[in-house]
Amino acid sequence: MYRHSFEKLEVWQDSIDLVEIVYKKTESFPVDERFGLTNQLRRCFVSIASSLAEGTSRITQKDKSHFSTIAFSSTMELLNQVIISKRLNFIDNDAYEKLRAHLLMISNKIKALRNAQLKK
Repeated sequence: MYRHSFEKLEVWQDSIDLVEIVYKKTESFPVDERFGLTNQLRRCFVSIASSLAEGTSRITQKDKSHFSTIAFSSTMELLNQVIISKRLNFIDNDAYEKLRAHLLMISNKIKALRNAQLKK
């Protein structure tokens, strides 16, 4: 089966793995947060992978870099939401540390991808 270029990106694969983790983790959030923080977290995590995928379809390096920037910005938005989730006791310290570490790894890979795109 043919694989698109975004499917070959390690950072895209990592972000998809994180989407699965977050969907499972947010199942335990309070029901009244279903349309609030739960929905926002899920949409943001999906946004990282989607922006990376969309960026690979762009022709110019400037456009590719733009979508990497959007993906990076989503990681910072998510870090904020993870911190809020921890402060509201929706996630425990272990889950918080793991999510934060995943976000750091992904954000570093996105920065490296963006820097490589800008050098071309």
